[in-house]
Order: sequence, then structure tokens, then C-alpha cells
Amino acid sequence: MSDDDLWRMLHEIDNMPYGAGQIAALEQLLRRADAGDDRHLAFAARITGTTAYVYGGEPAKSVVTFSWCLAEYDRDPQPYHQRYTHQLLWFFKYMVNAMLKFPELPLDRTYAVLDDMERRYRESGHSLQAVHKHRYLVAAHLGAAEEAAEWYRRWMTTPRDALSDCAGCDPTTQVEHLATTGRHDEAVALAEPVLAGRLTCTEQPQAILTALLRPYLETGRADAARNAHREAYRRLRGRLSDLWEIADHVEFCTLTANEARALELVERHLDWLDRAPTPAAAMHFAATASAALRQVPGELTVHRRAFGDRPATEVPVGALADDLADTATALAARFDARNGTSHQSGLIARRLAAQPVGEHLPLSASLRRPVRATPPAVAPGGAQPAPTVTPAKVVVPADATADELLELADECWRTHRRDGLLAALRAYDERFGGAELPAAIRARRLELRAGELDERAADPATAVEMNRAALAAWRAVPDPVRAQVVAGRLGALLCLTDEGAEEGLALARESADHLARHGDQRERAAAWDRLAQAYVHRERWTEALDASDRAAAEADVDPWLAARVALHRTHVLEQMERADEFREAADRARRLSREVGDPELRTAACLAYARSADDPAEAVAACDEVLGVVPPGGRLPLRVTRGRALLAADRAGEAVDDLAEAVTLCVEQGAPGDALLRWELADAYRLAGRLGEAAEVAEEAVIGLDRLGAQAEADRCRHLLAGVYEGLGEIEPALALLDQLAENLDGPDNLPHRGQVLEEAGGILYDADRDAVAAQRFAAAASAYRLAGHPVDELRVRRRELLALHWSGDLPAAMAAIEVLDAAAGALADLPEEPPVVTYERAMAADAGARVLAAEDRLTAALDRVAGVPGRLRGIEAFGEAAQVELFTGELLLRDDRPAEAERLLRGVLGGLPTGSRPAAQGAWLLARALDELGRPAEAAKLRAEHGIE
Repeated sequence: MSDDDLWRMLHEIDNMPYGAGQIAALEQLLRRADAGDDRHLAFAARITGTTAYVYGGEPAKSVVTFSWCLAEYDRDPQPYHQRYTHQLLWFFKYMVNAMLKFPELPLDRTYAVLDDMERRYRESGHSLQAVHKHRYLVAAHLGAAEEAAEWYRRWMTTPRDALSDCAGCDPTTQVEHLATTGRHDEAVALAEPVLAGRLTCTEQPQAILTALLRPYLETGRADAARNAHREAYRRLRGRLSDLWEIADHVEFCTLTANEARALELVERHLDWLDRAPTPAAAMHFAATASAALRQVPGELTVHRRAFGDRPATEVPVGALADDLADTATALAARFDARNGTSHQSGLIARRLAAQPVGEHLPLSASLRRPVRATPPAVAPGGAQPAPTVTPAKVVVPADATADELLELADECWRTHRRDGLLAALRAYDERFGGAELPAAIRARRLELRAGELDERAADPATAVEMNRAALAAWRAVPDPVRAQVVAGRLGALLCLTDEGAEEGLALARESADHLARHGDQRERAAAWDRLAQAYVHRERWTEALDASDRAAAEADVDPWLAARVALHRTHVLEQMERADEFREAADRARRLSREVGDPELRTAACLAYARSADDPAEAVAACDEVLGVVPPGGRLPLRVTRGRALLAADRAGEAVDDLAEAVTLCVEQGAPGDALLRWELADAYRLAGRLGEAAEVAEEAVIGLDRLGAQAEADRCRHLLAGVYEGLGEIEPALALLDQLAENLDGPDNLPHRGQVLEEAGGILYDADRDAVAAQRFAAAASAYRLAGHPVDELRVRRRELLALHWSGDLPAAMAAIEVLDAAAGALADLPEEPPVVTYERAMAADAGARVLAAEDRLTAALDRVAGVPGRLRGIEAFGEAAQVELFTGELLLRDDRPAEAERLLRGVLGGLPTGSRPAAQGAWLLARALDELGRPAEAAKLRAEHGIE
């Protein structure tokens, strides 16, 4: 490779994320640089390497690269050294921090580095503020409280300068000092303005948020503590260099009684102990992990991967806790032996003894403790809740006859008063259970046994058996009408299964026909309703609607029956997708159920109305109507429906609460679907701008969906999560997910989606100035689009590939890509009626190719490519793009020594651009340059003054 190639490689390494990949690339470059004779490159690569090692989790190697650079800087000063002076002075702070964390390095060496640091800072005219800070850190590490306090005072009273730590890192250490000395309120107050500002340091805001965990807890700021943990841990969890800070988060979970989450963190990072960045980090993680493991049930095991001579195994948590405690204690003893104190052993003993303190602090963004629903005085949104009709308490008369008790039970069954039903039947059994009674009374008691069953918990087979017994009893009386009532119920039950469907439909039809001729109005309506339900169970919607209509025509004799029939009818219309009739029926069911006041009927009717409503605000209002009276079985669907309605109403922040409660209820009830609900909740968090919580919940959803084998849904959730990661600035995990999606979407039916995710990955890389890798993703996306038969999409990403290659500096590859781009554009030429999107993409492809040609000084070819492009863009009303192409054309004309043509073009363009806009400023600058070249400097100066151009 040429020297230019090696320097380009160094630039790419600079732009890589910290970690093993960057370190591997750097060490490859170092070998090549050392094999050559470019001393500047070798020096610059080690400067980059020092930072890469510190933040990539290998600080011991940073001591080697720093020492090499410092020796080279002192031994044989070169002109290029001066540009690195600031970095070398800055790196002294890295060295002091690193040396404290390795017990094998004598303290004398650390003090020597501090003395050299102070000397160089003085000689270069810098403040000693950073020197005092690092002397404080050494004293604090030793447990020398008085000495630490004195250095802290000097640090605080010495002016800051360019070598001071950033506006987030200095306060972080101050917060740690204040927390150590028990001044938690001061720590929080000091951090508030820091967090309110803009922090751009690699270590922030996660470092200061981690330092604030204990002060927040100690001062009762539970919400702040929870939010600090979530945001900071998200930023820390992928960085080996932050293992010590991750230990603080493990301890935080233990202190807040989040044993399961602490265990999750320990399992996730346990393997990092085998490659810990420093012995100090290993010591703190081992101690906090040991304390966390002692809080979980002893029968649990943790998987520990193989390392060295240690085989992979499942380790009981108790044994692992002991092993980690031994590790932490032994490391603390080594530090104390080096330091000549017992401070580190005391600190680790306290961490090993950590236990939950105070009340449990929920940390999950998806699971909440159940909240008992209580009727609100005012429903959410300010609407008054509909009045609740409270049924009178059922009183069982002491002198009631058997017939009267059964009549009371039947009335309670009809009016959904289960407590009354059970009380009346209990009284009957106690008073008349062993008596010789008429056959009709015994048959009626058998019929009511079905009413005793809890419909949500009962086995359908048990209900079928009871109804068969009651049917036989009524037939034996005989009472044909009562027999047909029971036969209709039995028929509807049988239709729940394929095996009983034929018999069930026959029974239900016979019941409806018989009661239509011989029953009273209520019996006729109820019979038609039971037949409708039988058809519903068999998904025969047209016949179900006909039976429902017949039931509704006569149900007004009984308001309870009318409400039930109306509700059943809404279900049929919903399934038939007859939207207008569904909405009208749901409104009627809502009104009728409100009149009878039964919470279960009201909840079901309001949910139906919410699903039918076109206006999401109406759907929310319908849910709010029953929010305070919903029975336990309706809480989950109510929360889901209300959450979805709030999302549709662009009220994502409120939807979060409902969907989080829905997830909690789903998990508590053991109901399926919590992974799908987490996916919806993650999207709500995203839409509400709460990206950290969106990421946390989406990660949970992906795991759950994968366990269900729902790959399509899991991949869609991964796509959402990738976008969330991008929004958080977490580029690497976003790219990893998009790459996984591209791999998953390998089937021919998924090629367009594969192209989409590859293009998105390319876009992320392009925005991060990782242009060479971006070009590779765009090329892969183009191939997927071509195979999918999407030529417009292929052309778009070929253009993006070309621009990425151009900005990567690989002009030979960019020139070759022009041919590929032209072939893709040519495939869309000569269409009978060119769609605007094709016109746009072909025009922008011509512009992109011209820019690459211009970079190669092929100005005539570039001008030929853009000729006519602005007109084509204006023809599809892409006025902004047209102006940009014309400005570029003006620049090309100036570079081609054609200022007169440039002036004519640029004057026209400038007149159509908004004053003060960036394109206008660009046009004015180019036009002024043309005027200068035409020998008209006064006009050029006036134009620059008008547009504020220097």
C-alpha cells in the first residue's frame, strides 16, 4: 500500500467506533507504518492508538503507545510534533488514571508521572487545575481523606484551561467526592446545570448519571434515579472500558430490590471479567456481582463460558457469588499491599455486603405493579364519566319456598348478579337439597347448575354435561318450552367444537323454531340470540346476522336481554366488515348497557364502540367511560384498546401508560401476547420521544417474539429498534440489527425489504462519514433491488453508492461506478410516459456523475451531463434540486474559465432563491467570483455586502 493509502486507512480508523474492531485495524496499520519510513505516520498512528486503547478497553497498551510518542517527541523534535503537543499533555491524565488501576505498578511511578505532568504543564504555561485533580484522585484512591480534601480544595480554586477535563467530567468527579462524603443534596444541585447543558464528551452524560445514582436515592429522587440508570446503562453496556461503571449499575439494581435485573446485568457482562480492562474494574464488578447473586434464589444457575483452562458450565449462583467474592477480596488485598493502606479492602467489603434498601423501585419500562382501578371523579381528558347504575343487593328471604328461591336465582342469572345467584342456590341446597320435590323444581335446579359455572374458568365439556342433564330432566317432566330453552343453550355450547357442531346447530335451530311458535316474546328473542351465537362459533356470519336481527326485533321486552343481543350483533357486523352498521350497532349496545349498568356489558360495548369509531378521540372517550368500573377480566383489552386509540390520536405520551399497564396485566394473567404488546409499547415510547425506553422495551419484544417463533414480527420489531438506536446515536447496534435483518430477509419474496434495510444501513454509514463502507452497503442494496425487479430503487442507491465512493476519496472506483449508474439509468430510458420519480432519479444520477467527473477535472464531460437537467427537474416541480444543479453548473463554468456564461446563469438562479438562504449565499458567492474574473470588482463587492459574504 502507498503512503496515501495508509494515511487514508488512519483516517478511517479515526472514524471507527471504539472497541476490538478499531484496535485490530490500528495494530495492522502500526505494523505497516513501522515497516515503512514515514515517521510522521508512525507517530500519528500511536497518538490515535493511545485514545483507542483507553476507550477500547485495553488501557495497558495505551501506556506503551504514549511512552513511545513522548520519547520520540523529546528525543528528536520534528515540525509535525507541534500539532500533537496538546494531545500528549492531555494523555498524561490517561496515564495517571490507568496506573492507579493496576496493582502491579508501584505508586512511585504514578507520582513520577504526576511530577512530569506538572513540570510540562508549567513550562507550557498551562493551569495546574488538572494536575491538582489527579493528585486528588491518587489521594482518594489511597483513602487519605485529609490529603484528598486539600487537593480537592486546590483543584476547585485553580482556574480551568484547555487541559482541564470537560464540563461534564470535572463535575462527575466532584459529584463522586460529594457523595463519598455524604453531601448528596450538594451533589445533585451541582449536577443539575451540567445535565441541562450540552455534553459532547465520549464519557458523558453516562458518567455523571452513574455518579448520581446514589445521591438520587439518598435524596428521595426515585424517578431521577430510575431515569439516570436507564439512560446511563444503555450507553455503557456495549463498552468493555466501562466495566467499573457497569458494576455501579449492578449495585444500584441490588439496592433498589431489582434482583432479576441485577442478575440479568451480571449474566450479560460476566464474561467481561475474563478480559477486564483493568484489575480495578474486575474487582468492582466481581464485588457488586457477588452481592447481586446473593439476593436471588439459590437453585438458579448462571451460564459461564469457557476461558483458558476453565470449561463452560452452569454455575449455581451461590457458588459463583463465593468465587466472585474471593476474586474481589484478593484484588483489594493486592491494591492495599501496593498502597500500604486497607482502604480498598474496606471499600470492597462494603460492596460485598450490599442489600436492598427501602422500597422497591420499579426500573422496567414495560412492567409495572398492578394498579387497582377506581372510579375517577372526572374521566381522563376532562369528560364526565357516564353514571353507573348500581344493582340493589340481593336479599334471600328466610321464608322463601323452593320455587321462590329458584325464581330469585333465575332472575339474578338474567341480570348478571352472580353473587345473588350463588346465594339463592346456596339457600336452596341448604333448605331443600334432600327434600322430595316435584320433577319441575328438580329440573329447574339442574338447569341453574350451568349458571353456577364461572364462564371464564369452566371447562366447556362440564357445561355441556350439565345442560344435557337439565335437558333430559325437562323432557321427563315434560315441559317442551323449558326443554327447548336448555336445548338452545346446549346447541350453542356444542358449536364451540368441530365435533359437536352438527348436533349443536340442529339443536339451536330446533329450539329457535319451536320457541318462535310456542314461546313468549322474551323466550323468542333469547332463542334467536342463542342461534346467532351458534352461527358465530361456526363463523357463518350471514346466518348469524339474520338470527341477530330477529333477536333484536323482539328483545326490547327485557333491557338486559336487549343489551346482550345488541352487543352480540356488533360482533357479527364487525366480523362482516360492515363499518357503518357496526358503528351504529355499537352505539346502541353502549347505550343499552349503560342503562342496565352492568360493568361487564358496559365494558364490552364501549370497547366495541371504540373499535368502530373513525375519530380516535371518540374511541378514547368510550374507553374512559368504563375506566373506573371495568371488571378484572376487561382490564387488559380496555388498556390495549385505549392505548391504541391514544396512539391514533397522536397522544403517544399518554398511550405509554395504557400499553405499559397492558403488558403488566398480560404477564400477571399469564396471557399470551405480551411480546406483541411490548412491540406496540416500544413504538409508543418512540413516538413520544422516549427513545431510551423504546429501545429497552423493543429489545424485550424481540427476545419474546423470537421465542414464539414469530420471525416476521420479530424482524419488524428489529427494524423499529434499529431506527430507535439510530435516533439515540447508537450507530453500531443499529447497523448490527440492519445487517441481521438483511441476512434474515434472504428469500426471493423479501428482496425489496432486504434492499431497504441495506440502503438504510448505507445511509447511517454515509451520515457518519464512513463512506467506503457505506458504498458497499449501497451496492448490496442495489443488487437486491435489481433482483426484485425494482429499477427505480436500484437507480437511487447506485447514485448513493457513487457519491459515497466519491467522498471516500476512491476516485478510480467512483469513475467505474459511473458506468454502472448510467446502465441503471439507461434501463429506465424511453418509457412511453415517464413517471415523475423516474425523471427525478435520472436527473439526480446525471448530477451525481457530473460531480465525480468534476473531481477529476473533466469539466466538459461534467457540463455535458448536467445540460438540460434543471429543466427536467422544474418540470416535476423539484425546484430546490433544479437550483442546486444550476449552482453547480455555474461553478463548473467558472472552473472552465467561462465567467460570462456563469454570470448569466447565476443571475437568473439567484433571483429565484429566498434571500438569506444557504443556496442564495452560495449563488451570491459564485456570482461575485464571476464578476471579479470579468474585471468588475465594485459590483462583486456590492453583491458580497448585500449577502453578508466576507
